Amino acid sequence: MYSIRCKLLLIVFSALSFQYARAQQQPLPFWNDVQQLILADVTNPKPRNQVLFVGSSSFVYWKTVNMDFPEKTIVNVGFGGSTLQDQIRYMDYVISPYSPRQVVIYCGENDIAYDFTVTSETVLNRFVKLVTLIRERFPDVYLSYVSMKPSPSREKYLHVYHEGNNLIKEYLKTIKRSSYINVFDPMLDSSGKPRKELFAEDMLHLSDSGYTLWKELIRPHLK
Repeated sequence: MYSIRCKLLLIVFSALSFQYARAQQQPLPFWNDVQQLILADVTNPKPRNQVLFVGSSSFVYWKTVNMDFPEKTIVNVGFGGSTLQDQIRYMDYVISPYSPRQVVIYCGENDIAYDFTVTSETVLNRFVKLVTLIRERFPDVYLSYVSMKPSPSREKYLHVYHEGNNLIKEYLKTIKRSSYINVFDPMLDSSGKPRKELFAEDMLHLSDSGYTLWKELIRPHLK
């Protein structure tokens, strides 16, 4: 077993070295984060039939996710401030190596915040592409999408997030073995403004209270 693990590590390091050389010529976003995920998986292999949490920093900062769902085998492969395009780019490294029974996705808000030309339809198209790739690799996997959240620091984008969420929600109705997890509406107050107590000091990421709410909203959807 030790010999096999060593050989596997050599293969991975060789692949990483090659990709790093390419990245030096044309830097790729979040490549360092992805390398860390790859090495963590090789050095500490996970059991099969995981619930894979895929997405951006809102998942990265969820440090208590395994304690919050102790009855599930959660593998959190969120990275950086990633976009749906980043998830597509790195799918072979981040998602494909696993054998998940469910993939839970939180991504899309950075696509809009990083590029003013990105519309809700753009986010939908990118999401459809990612889902298509995941289903090609794992035909029977259950897919869940956590809606884009209404961060106070990105309040000017809330209408686009809302539109994108609705488009993805309607799309998922056409996909078997899938669910839409609405965190957007529960994170608004009675006047339709983001509930600031659910957010960290940067008013972008979640506070402990925010993650407590997410835990309750996501739990019924986990398989």
